[in-house]
Amino acid sequence: MTVDPPVSDPPVPAAGTAQDAAAGPGSLLLEEEFGRESLYSVRQAVAAHASAAGMSETRARDVTIAVQELAANAVRHGAGRGRLRMQLQDGALVCQVRDAGPERRAGRAAVGADQNAAAGWPHAHGHGLWLARQVADGLSVTSGPGGTCATVVFALG
Repeated sequence: MTVDPPVSDPPVPAAGTAQDAAAGPGSLLLEEEFGRESLYSVRQAVAAHASAAGMSETRARDVTIAVQELAANAVRHGAGRGRLRMQLQDGALVCQVRDAGPERRAGRAAVGADQNAAAGWPHAHGHGLWLARQVADGLSVTSGPGGTCATVVFALG
């Protein structure tokens, strides 16, 4: 089963750079797959694209924090990988993070698949979404057997 995104997907332009943002509403800024080993590069790309889209330094930091938390959740709960899509849409920067759901073994979700994700680091579950909700203008999360899609929205200007 596929999880329907809360935001419509416009056609994907040939290039995915911030310079393409001037092309108009629905412009794709960034789309890439990520895993545990690439979270740092995702964070750097998000910060650069948010700034290039016209976000102030403070708001670009908020975008980076929110997307980083969603990406970390996708890695932790989505079998170690996910997909990020950033686009300009209707006067806002819209960031979607998707995962395909937990890794499955013999038809069942892997038991303990995320046990080592935060080893040695004190944490409480749910803080990532809470933090994203605090810095974003909007947050939606849809989940199903095919995975989860989390979307954060940041007004431009």
